[in-house]
Amino acid sequence: MNAQKTTFALFFGNRGFFPASLIAAAREEMVSVLNGLGHAVLMLDTNATRYGAVETPREGEVYANFLRENRGKFGGVMVCLPNFGDETGAVAALQEAGVPILIQAYPDEFDQMAPALRRDSFCGKISIMDVFRQYGVKFTALKPHTVRPSSDRFKANVDEFDRVCRVARGIKGMVVGAVGARTTPFKTVRIDEVALQRYGVTVETFDLSDVFGRMKALKTNDPAYVAKAERLGGYASWEGVPDSAFDNITRLGVTLDTMTKEYRLDALAIRCWTEMQTQLGISPCVAMGILNDDGVASSCEVDIGNAVAMRALHLASYAPAACLDWNNNYGDEDDKCILFHCGPVPASLMAAKGRISDHLILMNAVGAGNGFGCNVGRIKPMDFTFGSLMTDEGKVKIYLGEGRITTDPIASDFFGVAGVAEIRNLQDVLMHVGVNGHRHHVSLTPGRVQAPVREALGHYLGFEVELPQEQCRC
Repeated sequence: MNAQKTTFALFFGNRGFFPASLIAAAREEMVSVLNGLGHAVLMLDTNATRYGAVETPREGEVYANFLRENRGKFGGVMVCLPNFGDETGAVAALQEAGVPILIQAYPDEFDQMAPALRRDSFCGKISIMDVFRQYGVKFTALKPHTVRPSSDRFKANVDEFDRVCRVARGIKGMVVGAVGARTTPFKTVRIDEVALQRYGVTVETFDLSDVFGRMKALKTNDPAYVAKAERLGGYASWEGVPDSAFDNITRLGVTLDTMTKEYRLDALAIRCWTEMQTQLGISPCVAMGILNDDGVASSCEVDIGNAVAMRALHLASYAPAACLDWNNNYGDEDDKCILFHCGPVPASLMAAKGRISDHLILMNAVGAGNGFGCNVGRIKPMDFTFGSLMTDEGKVKIYLGEGRITTDPIASDFFGVAGVAEIRNLQDVLMHVGVNGHRHHVSLTPGRVQAPVREALGHYLGFEVELPQEQCRC
């Protein structure tokens, strides 16, 4: 699981007639606060410019060179305004930053408003945002307009901005492995690879024959096989599962791990039926659940779009994501439904350890005993953020929303991993999904992280972000 917090490059704006002590104090305070929150920082040396801050275009060029020299070492820039700051120097410094930028401004104190003491950052922040817009420099501004770094409100801003940076950095340049051709009947998951590439997402394709060949060649005394077998054995209950199925699922898990490392894949979209069942006697669900728990987003039925959505959600939440079906109504309750899939839900999102079973849905097509690997259980109660991604006429579109998994019961004979989801304005969400041609799949992750995902994908990466909960006709 990728839990590394963002390293920030710190930028300090200055206006020369304000006291130097404001810059010095801000440098010390920002480093202390951010380090305390688990973030490493990069900062211009105090001797590189006047006070180590930026006021003039020349000083801005010095800072721009500083960013170039450290390219790849930071995931976001924090613009700190201890005083009004200078917009022309800031533009020169940051117009080629290439990462999300958060603008923070210090508040004035009621009893320190004399010309020698006041900051005027309130006004300076507006001026810098104005000129950034004029130059096309993308930035993030969060409430409140002015905030002290030591405050809880600023710490909440840092947390949100960190998630924005993780998503922006993790999606731009990501690589999805499409394992197998699209499942023939599922035109619902067709995707435009060229459109994704234009937004920085690469799709690499792999034939199932290569996967099956690698699996066959794997030795049972290989350390990777031994470790995977141990991991799988403790991941769920395997009572009644044939040894041959456990062996093949272990081989599949090792093979997918190897391919992920070999091709530097960030996510997988897997053809999970029916060749797995007819040729190997397994379903890959539980192996995919482990991948999801390990932070390698793994979607079903070669749904590449939801593999991308899962990665974005995972990066924002610091938790695994799951790919599910919009599957069943829940009685007559308009704002509730059952979300379900055959078992690739990560165990960490389940209420209890799952039970491995045959594929009860595909059984009629492939025969009994040929689909072991599905995980049966329930999704644990939690708040969640959901989304699903598609391409449409060269554009990448994703809808987002928030809801919660309830404790409402589901029939005990309900197959797979399922949960009752309560989603405000669900009927409008479903109408939006259907009318606009979105997938029958939806991805979710724990927590309410819609805002940073929207900011990263929509503002910084240019995806079309839709919020059907907010656009309802109620």
